Amino acid sequence: MSALHPEIEPYAHGMLDVGEGHRMYWETCGNPDGIPAVVVHGGPGSGCTPGARRYFDPAAYRLVLFDQRGCGRSTPHAADPATGLGTNTTDRLLDDMDLLRDHLGIDRWLVFGGSWGCVLGLLHALRRPDRVSAMVLSGLATGRRAETDLLTRGLGHYFPAAWERFLSGVPAADRDGDLPTAYARLLRAGDPAVRERAARDWCDWEEAFDVGSDGPNSRYAAPDFRMAFTRIVTHYWSHGSWLPEGEVLRRAGELSGVPGALVQGVLDPGNLLGTPWELAHAWPGSELTMVGDSGHGRGPGLARALVAATDRFAAQTHR
Repeated sequence: MSALHPEIEPYAHGMLDVGEGHRMYWETCGNPDGIPAVVVHGGPGSGCTPGARRYFDPAAYRLVLFDQRGCGRSTPHAADPATGLGTNTTDRLLDDMDLLRDHLGIDRWLVFGGSWGCVLGLLHALRRPDRVSAMVLSGLATGRRAETDLLTRGLGHYFPAAWERFLSGVPAADRDGDLPTAYARLLRAGDPAVRERAARDWCDWEEAFDVGSDGPNSRYAAPDFRMAFTRIVTHYWSHGSWLPEGEVLRRAGELSGVPGALVQGVLDPGNLLGTPWELAHAWPGSELTMVGDSGHGRGPGLARALVAATDRFAAQTHR
């Protein structure tokens, strides 16, 4: 039997004007009178998915999902090479979350995020701890350069053949430098074939190190998804996500009043840097659960642990 809750559809959705020409897609699901919760998707640039709704009891939660700037159903879409990324930054995404919460009339919400969604969720909580009731995070990351350097270069020792193909996707002069910057440059090329090859090469590498997953990520097969995702993720990583190195871990003690359930797959390559343990030790009141059969964001054990966490917070709220 699946650990996930039943499939549900939104009872409301819309496009929120967040300024600078951007309109952000949002939806609400579950119980309109339930516990407010927000799903912060990964990437950057992955977009929200219907599957994320199933981590929440629809009778207990008023669940909010949204697509961050440039991806999913938000506009303008980064798959279009004419869409500039200059107003797509971490600070703008945090502003968008505040605008959405105000637009929906929510005072406090539980924040649920994975991977980049973990980073953005943590930054949101550090900025507005009074607006966050609890957090459920997986694919644990804090936005450090060390974490993205691991994913783009350090894992080459573990997946040498795939990494050699990834490295050969950029010009020889760029191979000893910052690979997200090199790929971002290719994704801005005037030749559509160059852009498409760069997007495919980047996504092939992401698939290669996604150990512990329950099958290929079908979204990489969609050209528009591939292009928007790779443009956005290389844009963020080449700028260090506009974060001082180690800022989230240094400030994690400020979250002492926010309960946190940290759920991590044992097979997640990010564990090589010790991020889950560092975050759990730096954040008083957080609890780390390691799941043996799962990797970065996917796996049956991870799903069970995430549902158990949201169910537990729902029971505590109604106690």
